[in-house]
Amino acid sequence: MKKIAVIGAGSWGTVLASLLADNGHSVTLYGNHQEVLDEIINFHTNKRYLAATFKTNERIAVTIDLKAAVQGQDMLLLVIPTKAIRSVGASIATILAQNNAQPIIVSATKGIEPGSKKRVSQIIAEEIYPAQTDKIAIISGPSHAEGVAQKDLTALSVASESTAVAELVQETFSNDYLRLYTTNDVIGVEVGGATKNVIALGAGLLYGKGFGDNAKAALMTRGLAEMTRLGVRLGAQPLTFSGLSGIGDLIVTCTSTNSRNWRAGRELAKGKGLEQTLSDMGMVVEGVLTAKALHELSQELNLEMPISAAIYRFLYEDSSVDAEIARMMGRENKPELEF
Repeated sequence: MKKIAVIGAGSWGTVLASLLADNGHSVTLYGNHQEVLDEIINFHTNKRYLAATFKTNERIAVTIDLKAAVQGQDMLLLVIPTKAIRSVGASIATILAQNNAQPIIVSATKGIEPGSKKRVSQIIAEEIYPAQTDKIAIISGPSHAEGVAQKDLTALSVASESTAVAELVQETFSNDYLRLYTTNDVIGVEVGGATKNVIALGAGLLYGKGFGDNAKAALMTRGLAEMTRLGVRLGAQPLTFSGLSGIGDLIVTCTSTNSRNWRAGRELAKGKGLEQTLSDMGMVVEGVLTAKALHELSQELNLEMPISAAIYRFLYEDSSVDAEIARMMGRENKPELEF
């Protein structure tokens, strides 16, 4: 049994906290909405983010006090938006320093920070473990919280610089419906997890404009090429993108109505404004900010990422879906394979 704090009581955080408690671990769930925590304690549901039919493990402890959540834990699981990782990480670092504690830190967040263009593991390293990056692990892959809540069979990647840490996380999370595979390609796993959210926005946009399976397949395949191109330039292993955190995550995010990025794209295609769409979603749509980060990265690296660029222009430069489709289909002819 391990003592684990799950930081973030949204859909994914709640489901993973319950899974870990089901696996026999001592779990504390931290959230910043008292009404959500009260509901979990009193009714073992989280109807703000999940269907009422999902019942959490009754042994989960909950708290709105970050210090109480973090102290004395063997492992911290961060399931919060990318934009909150830096500030929450700094608070966690202060708490850990006061107690001279060094728990393993696992992130289940998929995104890249605009401005710094840092991956989540890099932000965690900067804020918490600048000299101990081998104590950081990343979980990513084809998964919706709704599916894991229903115990749908799920396979994910866990990446860490340390094989021992990756294997420990693998053992901690795995059960009869969730299977983890280890890798040391932290860059590839994070680039795949972040980039697929932007491509999924595009898949939703195409659906909302009435396009069908051919367009979706083309978008996903060329999106995979784009994802791989960026990852390899940053130092990732090309084969990672043929795995769970690459093509696997791309499939589930671009084809499921459970995907908040896909749903956001669909609503935007109908003419709804970005702010209204995000407000109506009620949950973070990581692809919106990641589109900005990918645009910055592609400019810095002089890297061709036409799909990401099109989605960036649609979100931030008042372009239209029709204009971007015309631009995409009118690009200069070229060979398909690049590696």
